[in-house]
Amino acid sequence: MLNRLLGMIYILMNRGTVTATELAERFEVSVRTVYRDVETLSMAGIPVYTRKGKNGGISLTEQFVLDKMLVTKEEQTRILSALESLKETGAFKEEEILLKLGDFFRTKPLNWVSIDFSDWSGRRAELYEQLRESILSHKVLIFDYYGQYGGMSHREAEPLQLLFKEYTWYLRAFCRTRQEMRLFKVLRMKRVQMLEEGFIPRKEEDLPAVNLCSSSVGQMEAMTLEGEPERGASYSQQEAAGSISDIVMWIHQKEAYRVYDRFEEEEITVLSDGHFQVHMRCRLDDWVYGMILSFGPSAKVLAPENVREEIKRRICAMEKMYEIF
Repeated sequence: MLNRLLGMIYILMNRGTVTATELAERFEVSVRTVYRDVETLSMAGIPVYTRKGKNGGISLTEQFVLDKMLVTKEEQTRILSALESLKETGAFKEEEILLKLGDFFRTKPLNWVSIDFSDWSGRRAELYEQLRESILSHKVLIFDYYGQYGGMSHREAEPLQLLFKEYTWYLRAFCRTRQEMRLFKVLRMKRVQMLEEGFIPRKEEDLPAVNLCSSSVGQMEAMTLEGEPERGASYSQQEAAGSISDIVMWIHQKEAYRVYDRFEEEEITVLSDGHFQVHMRCRLDDWVYGMILSFGPSAKVLAPENVREEIKRRICAMEKMYEIF
């Protein structure tokens, strides 16, 4: 009923005078119900009145005016586009509000973004719907989680937010098992279940900050990334400890699409022969070495020497694996 009453107000503000029959058809109720709604609005202090005869109908008094010029046309479009984008996250309940504001602004929302939470197989759509529902309804999640080196642990968590960073979705949650704020990589979460048990979201000021900073290739540099080595030190502390390194790579021109996908423009130098030289500043770990090796024979590390040696060591280890089998 409340939505219908609000809808009636928006229509009257937008169109001036509307007949009871039109409102009844719009909201799929009887004319008698419309007049009861008018009475309800009047009792609530909304200056609505009816006028009989030719050009009669239901109207709001001239004193009840919302100046639409307080919101510019550009601002109206931005508001509607923001609501439209919410639908992409599964917030379909916002559609009714979207329609009302669209009628009032006389503007159609621009569907400027589309998000597909599933993978190409379509198997993960249910997981993201489960995560969305648990966040919105404040329900506890339990799941098995694989760490960086394959170890699995059972977790109980209070989900707070889905976070997308550098090609990957993470779940920000308070881990009851660890009694800390954590970032869980969604792809590593298995056998996820939403419990009936609810929780009261913890106040932001009572929670440790999720202090994310990314290197040039988008690594997670946060101690809160669950399953990764401890990363409590700040960026400058890590650099002082020698864990941050400047890496220079040569990359073949046929990998151009990956070069521009992975690196920032200022990190890329196009050589005279069309190949690339990339200078990136990042934290040395398995992720970085795996990224370098993923280029195969199309890339080589030019500096520093310790990274060159580590890449060669890993290539030799791979070669020995093939000799064994």
